[in-house]
Order: sequence, then structure tokens, then C-alpha cells
Amino acid sequence: MSNVQQRRKVVEQLRREASITRINVSEAVEDMKKYVQEHENEDFILIGFHSQKANPFREKNSCNIL
Repeated sequence: MSNVQQRRKVVEQLRREASITRINVSEAVEDMKKYVQEHENEDFILIGFHSQKANPFREKNSCNIL
């Protein structure tokens, strides 16, 4: 790919990025906080697992060699 083609691709990408509608960081943070609060009852880090078998991250039984 020639240098001119590479630069055209970069310019096209920059134009696409410039046309994206942006929101304020404060709005994005509020949206994230709202989402987390709405889904906190599904978060296993906060509520834990009901039983040890329900935990997909539990340690597997190790192999014992006799």
C-alpha cells in the first residue's frame, strides 16, 4: 500500500471519528452508575454465590497421587 493510500485511510478514519456524537463525561458516569445500581442484585462479587457448586470460578479438585 502506498504512502498516499495510507494517509487517505487515516484521513477517512479521522473524519468518521469527528462525526461521532459525543456526550459529557459526567453523563456517561451517571449512566454507568445507574446501570450498576440496577444490576447490583445480579453481581456475584457483591452478593456471593448461593452454593459452592454454583460458583463457576471455584477451584477444581486437585489430583492426589498415592
